[in-house]
Order: sequence, then structure tokens, then C-alpha cells
Amino acid sequence: MLMENSSYPLYFNLTMFVNIGNYRYLTFVLCFLLYTFIISANLIIIVVISREKTLHEPMYIFILCLSINSLYGSAGFFIRFLRDLLSDTHLISRPACFTQIYVIYSYASYELTILGIMAYDRYVAVCQPLHYHNKITPKVVSKLIAFAWIYPGFSISFGVFLSFRLPLCGNKIPKVFCSNWPVVKLSCVTTVINNLVGMFITVSTVFLPLGFVLYTYARIFHLCRNRSTEFKAKVIQSCLPHIITFVNYSISVFCDVVLSRIDLEELNPFLAVILSLEFVVIPPILNPLVYGLKLPEIRKLIFRMLSCSKHD
Repeated sequence: MLMENSSYPLYFNLTMFVNIGNYRYLTFVLCFLLYTFIISANLIIIVVISREKTLHEPMYIFILCLSINSLYGSAGFFIRFLRDLLSDTHLISRPACFTQIYVIYSYASYELTILGIMAYDRYVAVCQPLHYHNKITPKVVSKLIAFAWIYPGFSISFGVFLSFRLPLCGNKIPKVFCSNWPVVKLSCVTTVINNLVGMFITVSTVFLPLGFVLYTYARIFHLCRNRSTEFKAKVIQSCLPHIITFVNYSISVFCDVVLSRIDLEELNPFLAVILSLEFVVIPPILNPLVYGLKLPEIRKLIFRMLSCSKHD
């Protein structure tokens, strides 16, 4: 009935859901609260930056983009995941599966390109402060943001399209959400083109931004070596939230890449699920906490907004 023997199955079976009996209701509540926190925390960042004109600066605009991307990526994962937690079967339709693949992978690519742009912004602010307002103009910011959204969106859509066209010899995906590589491994035909395109997309949307961030911070740290303690403190205060976000996301992406290349069914199922969820769960939680608590401008406005709402 589900056309499991068809080359183009109508449904995929997510096989990594562990049978936890009645504990699934507690898990559902905890995950729902987690998703509610992600929505609330990122919305607060978005509202504060949008409403406060003093924060209409490049760095804060990029932070706003990170929060929007966190809402986008977490919605692509949690809405389906919460439903599956309460379900006895974990079948997802073919169109819904490839839609989820696109959303999650484009979210991951957007995150890295935005972090790369933020690294360039910090590099110019620290290493070329006199030229900052000439180089990071509103027009340049608009172009950088457009590039950060458009290029990953098109490249990921092309990769997903190639996977969608593959005839498949199965419908089991060993994850709790749809992922591109497990689908490609189900192919009945050669996947050389998919592998080459996937490698190009990975290099251009993952490794190039990662390499660029490392290069910019190498330059920043080199500049700081012979500067005063006060200068170093200001640089750390300005760059630390971005460094924390970058390191956290790099670890998350590394875990996902490693997990995609090994047989998850050989791992402890709970460990496999937790590690596979890291890059779609941890960054949307950590980003608003890091930027909301570490940057004094945002922190003051958040506390002011919360205190005003209490008085109202």
C-alpha cells in the first residue's frame, strides 16, 4: 500500500525513534517547552533590535538575521518531531521529507554564511576601524545579507532536486528527521553526480565560511598581540559572543557530518539521536542567550522591555 518496492516510494520510515512507552508524553512536554523557549528567546531578540533605532547597526542586523534563521530551522524540525513523538508510526510523505531536508540544510547553510559575514564585520571593525563606516555601509550590509540568503538557498535546492530524482531501493531513513545523505544511500543507481554536487555545496557553504572565519580571527588575534590590555578587553567583549556561536556551531556541524558517514544503528540509540539533534537544537537555544546576555546594549534593552511589561 505504501509502495515500499517502488523506485519512488510515497513515504519514508524514520527508524531512529526509540520506543519509550508512556515516557513519550513527558518527552513531548519537555521538547514542546524547549521549542517554546526557542521561539520566545529569538522573538525577544528580533523585537528588541527591530524596535530600538540605536541597534540598527550592521552587527545587530546580523544578529537579528541569526535569530530569524533559528526560528526558520527550528520550525523545520520541531513541528514534525513533536508530532512523531506522539505517533506509533513514523512515516513521512515523500514531499514532506524533501521539504524538511531543504529547510534543515538551508538553515545550516544560512547560519554559516551569516557567521562568515559577521566575522568580516568584526574584522573591519577591529583591524580597519577608520574605514569601517566607508566599507560597511547600509548598501553593503543589504548586499551581504542578500548573498547570505540567496546563494545557499539556490545551491541547497539544486542538491535536493538531484536527490529527489533518484530512484530508490528502500524507504528507511536511520534518523528522527529527514536527511539528504541517508536518502542518497538508498539510491538504486550511481550517485556520482550527487556526490560531486554535494561536495561542491559543502565546500562553498560550509568549509569556505568556516575557513574565512578562522582567517579573520587569526588576523584579529595577530593585531591584538602588541596592543594594550584595554584594547584587548574591548576586542574580546565585541568578538566573544560571535566566537562562542561559531565554535558551538562548528562542533554541531562536525558531529552531523561524522554521523552521516557512519552506521547510526551500531551506536547506542539514545546517543545517536542526541548527537544527530545537536545542530538543529543547540544553536537556536544558545544564540539568543549568548547575544542577549553578553552584549550589554541588547541586555539592557531586554531587561527594560521585560520590566515595562511587568508594570503594565
